Amino acid sequence: MVTRDETGLDIVRGYHERTKHRIDAYAASPGYLDWATQPDPFRTFDGADAVDLPHPELRDAPTYDGLFGAAPAPLALDAAFVGRLFFHALALSAWKQVPGSRPWSLRINPSSGALHPTEAYLLGGPIPGLADEPGLYHYAPLHHRLERRRRLPVPEWDALGAGLPSPRLLVGLTSIHWREAWKYGERAFRYCHHDVGHALGAIALAARTLGWEARVLADAPSRALDRLLGAHLQSGPEAEHGDALLVLAPLEPGRDASFAAGFRLGDGRAPGGDADFAGRPNRLSPDHRSWPAIGEVACAVHEAPDGGAAPVPPSEPVPSSEPVPSPRPDRGLPAEAIIRQRRSAVAMDGETALGRDAVYRILERILPSSFPFAVLDGPPRISLVVFVHRVDGLAPGLYALARDPSHESSLRASLDADFSWRTPDGCPDGLSLHLLRRGDLRSVARTVSCHQDIAADGVFSLGMLARFEAALGAEGPAAYPRLFWEAGLVGQLLYLEAEAAGVRGTGIGCFFDDEVHDLLGLGDQAWQSLYHFTVGGPIEDPRLQTLPPYAHLERRG
Repeated sequence: MVTRDETGLDIVRGYHERTKHRIDAYAASPGYLDWATQPDPFRTFDGADAVDLPHPELRDAPTYDGLFGAAPAPLALDAAFVGRLFFHALALSAWKQVPGSRPWSLRINPSSGALHPTEAYLLGGPIPGLADEPGLYHYAPLHHRLERRRRLPVPEWDALGAGLPSPRLLVGLTSIHWREAWKYGERAFRYCHHDVGHALGAIALAARTLGWEARVLADAPSRALDRLLGAHLQSGPEAEHGDALLVLAPLEPGRDASFAAGFRLGDGRAPGGDADFAGRPNRLSPDHRSWPAIGEVACAVHEAPDGGAAPVPPSEPVPSSEPVPSPRPDRGLPAEAIIRQRRSAVAMDGETALGRDAVYRILERILPSSFPFAVLDGPPRISLVVFVHRVDGLAPGLYALARDPSHESSLRASLDADFSWRTPDGCPDGLSLHLLRRGDLRSVARTVSCHQDIAADGVFSLGMLARFEAALGAEGPAAYPRLFWEAGLVGQLLYLEAEAAGVRGTGIGCFFDDEVHDLLGLGDQAWQSLYHFTVGGPIEDPRLQTLPPYAHLERRG
């Protein structure tokens, strides 16, 4: 229960502490899977007009590595563009099935427990082949279609995009907390925002394949975003909560990195009122369990003054949208194929190794200078500790990767004073990777990741550390979910880099928070572990059948 004396920051800090897993007690959760109330993973709006999107063929160009160099020429905005954007960002990627059981779907954007709390909305003007007037649409991945929720008067669309490039699209993201809480209980708010980060990365990468760029618009307060997207009309445990609003525009070399800084959403109210919204959200579960802590932290984050967004300090610049050129050769891997083949490994083989240069390449790609990180406003807050298990030419042990130069001094001051901080052989310039402690730490990695073998059986695993107190102090309660967004974005790049290296990745949301901190010598909340990840050789389950993503539509057709 929130007391009158509590501030938003008190609630955020309290929620973070109470939802830590501990080696003798996990965060509050149901403790079992109540299959009778399992949420429907697909939201639809009954009564809204449906607009089917094209299903594109995969292209050989651009290449995956090419996305990190010179951007491809921008494609024109039309129905094919929108279909390709969502097909490579948020659509289904496959179905899996054990013979004799019901199939389940996989998506381009990964999700904790495959529960998919993230919903997406498109706001656009007239689009050739799709719409002759501006509108607000919900994206329905099950059928790869848009559901029109509102017609936008032209003056409203023009006012909404004032100061933004043209042509442009806006994409809104919301979360349904219940979808994650059904399985994970109070910790679900964390996982919802991991998933937002993955979705941000998926959208930014899909836009890049089309020669466009994506940016989160900082001045989009959550309550105003709810009204803009129609989420304010929903209530109860299945309600959506506005998280992020992005602008997508054709890439222009040399454009100021802060081109969206002047955007102001206003109150997000529809001039015609609530009656303008078409369609009713489907029911996801027949019954629900309440998790008040999630509602409390969501209110603390969403009701922060001005949405909780603070100006970026001048000393901490926004990352540029133009990546730093890499001298590494292009492997010729088609970007769309890599994006669509991404999967989460269920288990690692405990044998596969990668060479040192391949691992360096992966780590270079998750530095903030890489283009996808420009999707986020504000300075980088995430650095890594890496458990190296099977890397040829790199000693097994615990390493630290300072993703931003300003992080290293803080990490050195915060972590165990006995760590060695040695630069490994062959480490590229600009990669601030340091060996902290040498040795076989597979059992340690397994233990701190909730005793999961997958953390020990890969090539390497890692923990993402957030500059926790600095972020909350600078930006207020709204910084809390944004830390998870950045962690999820790092995870999205790790997934794709693993695929490009011929291995596979898996995000790990279950870890013992303070045991990780104790291992590192962290004695306060300057740095907090928010997300774990592992990369290695996957073990495939021979019982599983893989079906095409839209085979269910072909059968009906």
